[in-house]
Amino acid sequence: MNMQWKMIYLARRNPALAPEDFPQAWREHSALGRQCRNVQDKVKAVRQCSRVLDRPGVPNGASVDFDGVNLLSLRDREAADDIWNDEETLRIMRPDEPRVFSTYVRDFTLVASEHVLVDGAETEVCLVLFLRAVPGRALSPEDFDAKPGSPWQDARRLVLNTVAGHGPPGYEYDAIVEAWFVSIDAVAAAFGDPSVWACLPAGLALKVDVVRSVCLLTHVTHRRP
Repeated sequence: MNMQWKMIYLARRNPALAPEDFPQAWREHSALGRQCRNVQDKVKAVRQCSRVLDRPGVPNGASVDFDGVNLLSLRDREAADDIWNDEETLRIMRPDEPRVFSTYVRDFTLVASEHVLVDGAETEVCLVLFLRAVPGRALSPEDFDAKPGSPWQDARRLVLNTVAGHGPPGYEYDAIVEAWFVSIDAVAAAFGDPSVWACLPAGLALKVDVVRSVCLLTHVTHRRP
């Protein structure tokens, strides 16, 4: 089976945008990709996941310092490098990036290989963990040993993405977890009062630097196909 490669980014909005206006600005930016033939060819699927704004059900430990996560499924590993040098992308999409984001997309994008742990549906709500390993430790899919009764058992789909190479400055994460739930209420019911970080599977808890990791509760605000 071919390895599924992704570009994943952890975005902050342009501070001139109100938090509630960010998803629409992001959709408008994504629409520019229809004018870029190589984007259409190299990016096979898009899941734009905006942060769930303040409401009951957001779990303890979830960050409010970021505004969204983009999950881009790629044709192959080379696409992750080629897209940054694509003439149409540089001409059409890059000039619009500062309107939507706090900086250029390349400055907060990671490349990762996908490891599906629970092969269920991509629902509308995704709890995303950007994990930094403690020095001298490596994170692997085998570390996600969710036990019966664990809050992670309620996720319809679980994926651990292993980051390839080095992330941009400030984004030196080693793995990214996607936990797809049916609703925000389902997340609240699964985790209750404890922090998300207190609920890490035992195999990860020994290896993750929680202080330098990020959790974001998101909902899908645009997808293709």
